[in-house]
Amino acid sequence: MTVHSHTIPSLPVQTTFSLRHYNTLGIDATARAYLSVTSISQLQQLIAEPALAKLPRLVLGGGSNLVLTQDFDGLVLHMCNLGMQKVGEDDDTVYVRAAAGENWHGFVRWTLAQGFAGLENLSLIPGNVGAAPIQNIGAYGVEMQERFHSLTAFDFNTGNVLTLDRTACAFAYRDSVFKHALRDRVVVLDVTFALPKHSQPVLAYADVAHELHTLGIKVPTANDVSAAVIAIRTRKLPDPAVIGNAGSFFKNPIVTAMQRDALFAQHPQLVSYPQPDGRFKLAAGWLIDQCGWKGKNLGPAGMYEKQALVLVNRGGATGQDIVRLSQAVQDDVMHRFGVNLEPEPIFI
Repeated sequence: MTVHSHTIPSLPVQTTFSLRHYNTLGIDATARAYLSVTSISQLQQLIAEPALAKLPRLVLGGGSNLVLTQDFDGLVLHMCNLGMQKVGEDDDTVYVRAAAGENWHGFVRWTLAQGFAGLENLSLIPGNVGAAPIQNIGAYGVEMQERFHSLTAFDFNTGNVLTLDRTACAFAYRDSVFKHALRDRVVVLDVTFALPKHSQPVLAYADVAHELHTLGIKVPTANDVSAAVIAIRTRKLPDPAVIGNAGSFFKNPIVTAMQRDALFAQHPQLVSYPQPDGRFKLAAGWLIDQCGWKGKNLGPAGMYEKQALVLVNRGGATGQDIVRLSQAVQDDVMHRFGVNLEPEPIFI
């Protein structure tokens, strides 16, 4: 099947499109076709055109949660719709909405500038708003689902726009219905958040509390917490514009209390966090560091010298180079600790 850019004059589809600058790992891969999406009408036109509708689809946001293991023989839909606004309030809550194409950190900064607290712990997370519910992003004691109200999504099967609430999204740790039942079926259009008017700063993570203490801030505002998180992330994580990376590459594994206790008996320095259900979340970065991978390379890919959880492209790494390193790290952690590490990014 051949797709030509002139198939639909009103849809600016580009062919043989390089994705190198559209994924933060900087992997050089090519898409068969590419469309920058700015409106629902484009998606409706898309499914009405057989030559395009039949192609495999890859929805792209900021490209910060993606490993391109090969060229993509399909259509990349790059969500570029924009817009942020307050859409309502009640006695306890302010409701704000952002389009899927908005930069996540830019949106967080906008909410704080409006005087709306609640997302400050999620400052400087890379990517766009549309990806936030798919991954149920989280950092420093806050998960997106805690601030989520609803979203709208375009259904490729029916051409309809769906509204999904928190229950329908089936959020879990770095997981949602969009990775399962609705994968490849819908694309997120916008997300509405419910931000508490009387929120208290979330300072559960020692790094944040220590940063604020170092700055001499005893009663932190939401802006103070945001600044602390930005400072911590800037020190720990490399800038994708300087060195290709996808942020934290592995999920923090969750294990039973029995497994955690057995590991702790052998490794008293084990870093773990109790969960509401009685299980424990282990620090994946600590496990990787203990296996000697921090700062170590495997070909042109490596684990970042300042944070063992971050996989980086040292220059010219292919998707297969990333896969090989990821698998080697997983194998070593499993061999030493009996713990399975699961990558956060999606492999295409």
